[in-house]
Amino acid sequence: MSLDPAVLAAILGMAAVTYATRVAGLLLAGRLALSGRAKAAFDAIPPAVLTAVIAPSVLATGWPETCAALAAILGARRLPLLGTVALGVAVVVVLRALA
Repeated sequence: MSLDPAVLAAILGMAAVTYATRVAGLLLAGRLALSGRAKAAFDAIPPAVLTAVIAPSVLATGWPETCAALAAILGARRLPLLGTVALGVAVVVVLRALA
């Protein structure tokens, strides 16, 4: 198996750009003086990204995954993070076994 130099250059270029954007974000985030609405907007980014990643897989895979996600959401109100994850995994395993 051989690797084309153009493919290798593209992979290395994409890796360099990805790394640079992540490092730049870390370096610049500490220098921003945010207050009020801007701070609230930045605080809302992690849950929004998490929701955008999880929601399609919860809604597009099947009823066991959707029910497990609902159980995890309800469990998250009372349980710690590890308990919530364990509950979601347990529910999806049981429901997949029944389906």
